[in-house]
Amino acid sequence: QVQLVESGGGLVQAGGSLRLSCAASGRTFSSYAMAWFRQGPGKEREFVAAINRSGDNTYYADSVKGRFTISRDNPKNTVYLQMNSLKPEDTAVYYCAARQGAAYYTLMIRYNYWGQGTQVTVSS
Repeated sequence: QVQLVESGGGLVQAGGSLRLSCAASGRTFSSYAMAWFRQGPGKEREFVAAINRSGDNTYYADSVKGRFTISRDNPKNTVYLQMNSLKPEDTAVYYCAARQGAAYYTLMIRYNYWGQGTQVTVSS
């Protein structure tokens, strides 16, 4: 089992940057594929980015491709989401998710563990 704690959210102007972190408990972090999802006001939760357990394969939603970068540091049990060129439509609560196994997925149901979320607000 793994527990996830997100941090790094906040208020930023359009065009700015933020880096989210997700710290995982436990000694088997490297056995989990990781992902970020987000839920905007009045919207359903949606996939943002994912990374395999070794960190050498990533995948992004079209809406963030070229602006966001997911990465992980296995010795530090942490996954990151670097967000650049932020837009007001990126405003959402961002959630970190984990699933045991090599492969990542874009479907929420594939992930067993979730953090509590961190708020990102982008002002215009």
